[in-house]
Amino acid sequence: MDASADRSPEFGPLPDPNPSTETMITPSANSVAYHIPHPRQSHNPLLSMTIMKRRRRGRSQRNIGAGSPLKPDSAASSGAPCDSNEMRVDEPKSAKKDSGATYASEEVIVISKDVIAEALTALSSGFLADTLIDEEIEYGVVRKTGGIEQINYILIRNHIISKWRADVTNWVSKEMFIDVVPKDCHGILDSAYDYLVSHGYVNFGVAPPIKEKMLKGPTIPRSVIIVGAGLAGLAAARQLMRFGFRVIVLEGRKRAGGRVYTKRMGGGNASNRLIAAADLGGSVLTSTLGNPLGIIAQQMGYPVHKVRDECPLYNKDGTPVDPDLDRKVEVVFNKTLDRASNVGQKMGDVGRNVSLGSAVDAFRQANDDEMSLFNWHLANLEYANAELLSKLSLAFWDQDDLFDMGGDHCFLHGGNGRLIEALTENVPILYEETVNSVNYGDDGVQVITGNRVFWGDMVLCTVPLGVLKSSSIEFVPELPQQKLDAIKRLGFGLLNKVALLFPYVFWGTDIDMFGHLTDEPSRRGEYFLFYSYAAVAGGPLLIALVAGEAAHKFEVLSPTDAVASVLQVLRGIYEPQGVNVPDPVQTVSTRWGGDPFSLGSYSNVAVGSSGDDYDILAESVGDGKLFFAGEATIRRYPATMHGAFFSGLREAANILSHANARASRRKINKSPLNHAYSCASVLNDLFREPDLRFGRFSVIYRRGDPNPMSGAVLRVSFNDQKRNLRDVWNPDEQLRRHFNRQRQSCIYFLLTKEQALELREVRGGDETRLSHLTNKFGVKLIDRKGFGTNADLVIASIKASRSRRNLAADSRAPSSDKVPPS
Repeated sequence: MDASADRSPEFGPLPDPNPSTETMITPSANSVAYHIPHPRQSHNPLLSMTIMKRRRRGRSQRNIGAGSPLKPDSAASSGAPCDSNEMRVDEPKSAKKDSGATYASEEVIVISKDVIAEALTALSSGFLADTLIDEEIEYGVVRKTGGIEQINYILIRNHIISKWRADVTNWVSKEMFIDVVPKDCHGILDSAYDYLVSHGYVNFGVAPPIKEKMLKGPTIPRSVIIVGAGLAGLAAARQLMRFGFRVIVLEGRKRAGGRVYTKRMGGGNASNRLIAAADLGGSVLTSTLGNPLGIIAQQMGYPVHKVRDECPLYNKDGTPVDPDLDRKVEVVFNKTLDRASNVGQKMGDVGRNVSLGSAVDAFRQANDDEMSLFNWHLANLEYANAELLSKLSLAFWDQDDLFDMGGDHCFLHGGNGRLIEALTENVPILYEETVNSVNYGDDGVQVITGNRVFWGDMVLCTVPLGVLKSSSIEFVPELPQQKLDAIKRLGFGLLNKVALLFPYVFWGTDIDMFGHLTDEPSRRGEYFLFYSYAAVAGGPLLIALVAGEAAHKFEVLSPTDAVASVLQVLRGIYEPQGVNVPDPVQTVSTRWGGDPFSLGSYSNVAVGSSGDDYDILAESVGDGKLFFAGEATIRRYPATMHGAFFSGLREAANILSHANARASRRKINKSPLNHAYSCASVLNDLFREPDLRFGRFSVIYRRGDPNPMSGAVLRVSFNDQKRNLRDVWNPDEQLRRHFNRQRQSCIYFLLTKEQALELREVRGGDETRLSHLTNKFGVKLIDRKGFGTNADLVIASIKASRSRRNLAADSRAPSSDKVPPS
């Protein structure tokens, strides 16, 4: 059974820095070909590039292929294919229009013989094969998207990434490429190099040449307070220190790492002393082709162990599962999941309000003899998401699969705590500083911990989503409503573990994992999977996983009872084989749900949510004073260690951008409506208090604006009882009823304030008003996704006017005493 890709996800990440390109670009039946449009007849080395794409085998395979097609976020959330001909043509928001160098080349440049290999390396870093990602457009890497300038930029960008990845222990400088890149493209070189370095795609980590850049001390008169010393906080701290910021990290625990925690276990007698490193948090290193933590492991010379594919399963009575039955049920499970995912795509936005669990229940075809095995796969799916299937959004639970960087699943010898130790070196961290309040305003930021107050220019919050959900940190002023709504919508689930150090290995050294089945669906996640860490931990270590409903019940189970039940499972498997299962010399059980600094394990897309909520959580607030990072803020790689690390690098770049803007007195214009769901959140917030309300109609506009032709937004709310679910698909009756209950629709369109007031006076009910709209005003009803730039500007101006009004109201209220500095 091929199990490594299906049974080893975790909120964790490692890359092979030198992948076998010959294997990766060999065409096959499962390959995807990219054809890059070229405006002239010049030679385009990327004209036809073939990338291996492995068949998705359920949620737990986060490894989609060696170079998955990484689509723009809007396409990803809708499930639409990536069309390389649909290039964005808007002007970059911060284009470097006058760099002192030229962009005069009218032909595609040739700077490398290994163009395809370099493109694949860039793909593994999260870039697109034939166009720019939104982050590049935002940074202004080219003057205009599309055309030869963009192709040359992509070739130069890929070459720089590949040059560094060939030797990640050294600093790659811009001078290395001066003689390689034609002079008339040196402006593109400047842009590509500056972007890659500032955003942490090259020259990051803990290699000596990179650490030397940190040791020069602050050079920017700006200070940043970082809340949380997990991977996101550490990545941001090191990058900001290299940029020249003054940095302080506040950590509530007595240790760094957050949800990455390697505990040293030991036992035995003086003659047989046993020591092992147990990863109680993030442990499996996934997506190893572009994983930044794999690069750090390589810099440190730390070896990794590829998790082997074989995963034998055992029935409740300890007998091995029949291999033929195992393969059959696995096929049934994958078909069920595929049908559910296809339905979710067809339902579109409405599918966010339907649970994955209801769809799986409707489509599964396993008989009674197969149910315990089918439930094992469901437990594995709940492990991958740290959540019950009944709480996951059918349409968006797997929205990040498209962005998988590909690669093996690995264990790091000695545990992932070694990475944390390397990342904390020379970083100023204050431990046992529990943050109670974050105040941000025009005068800077104040972070209050107990009786101490820390002052700075900016603050980066990297606490887990569970902590944000608990509201244990007060933000002053309160976070924007759309961010509060996103925090509420996103899921934050639970996975627990039992680590057992034994006197010797009794389970064999030829496997890295094995599974156990149960007849009770509510207990399907109870010790359903065991990982063997004997090859990497330094001792005979087994870790049992507890997922789904069982993970929540485990929180209140005593450690003694937990260990006893695990041993009962192990002895039920091995003693019938004549293998003695000894008592462990030490055990440790996790309770991540009760940990006040995490309150759970990792994020997921819950019912009612979508990938857009990750984007909303990532947005800075307070005009560049308060920033957010962590695995729940990165749409492409949520619930992973490498996602947390990437988010820290991303926010370091954002902080630098805002600091540079302030230094030059330049305002950074970031529209809060840059994606559909963010737009919906803003509208929902504004329509809480509409300016006009009549029938099913409500209107918002700029209060106090005397111009009758000023813009207004009309919302028509209705329940579409006529449209039946059979119009979309034909599933189980239960899902159909659920769908129809969720058909609450809101239609928006743009009009003037004068038209809105006239519409209010129309008599004859809502149908007459709709007729008046279309016949007299000539206005076409538009869904919120159809809004364009004009509507965005109107919405933004209404939001700004209300913010100013609220600010004025606050200024008239009595002021509270300020907290004195420590």
